[in-house]
Amino acid sequence: MTLPARHRPGTPLQRAFPWQEPLATDFDELFERVNRFLEAAGPRFTEAMAWAPLADLRETDAAYVIECEVPGIQREDIDVEISERELRVTGEYKEREREGVLRRATRRTGRFEYRALLPADVDADDVSASLTDGVLTVTVPKTQAAKPRHIEITN
Repeated sequence: MTLPARHRPGTPLQRAFPWQEPLATDFDELFERVNRFLEAAGPRFTEAMAWAPLADLRETDAAYVIECEVPGIQREDIDVEISERELRVTGEYKEREREGVLRRATRRTGRFEYRALLPADVDADDVSASLTDGVLTVTVPKTQAAKPRHIEITN
């Protein structure tokens, strides 16, 4: 037994989305409602809470190299500390004075903190740091005992 075919007016796209209002309006309202819900249900962020900058930690034969992205932050607003095995980079990105009305802000401001636990075989006395083009590079050399060395094979 075959069923009768039904004809629906309009294009397939109009049939899939029966409402006539633009989709952007519906999505804007949905995002606004979700944001209000998350703000009410989520934890309260205070000025004291710090965010972590994006960073890479890599190991070479001679050292551990940490590269943190801190664009727009001045050298004097960054503090690098090492204690025993922990490297800690802290600072503050200060909000600038702006003219006009700020419509959207997505860049982070305020205090930041990056922590990395390093192996025990580092030389904490010879740590160096440099800031170039918004990337903080911290080099933590390995101790002499931790560096790989070539062993000659004898008969």
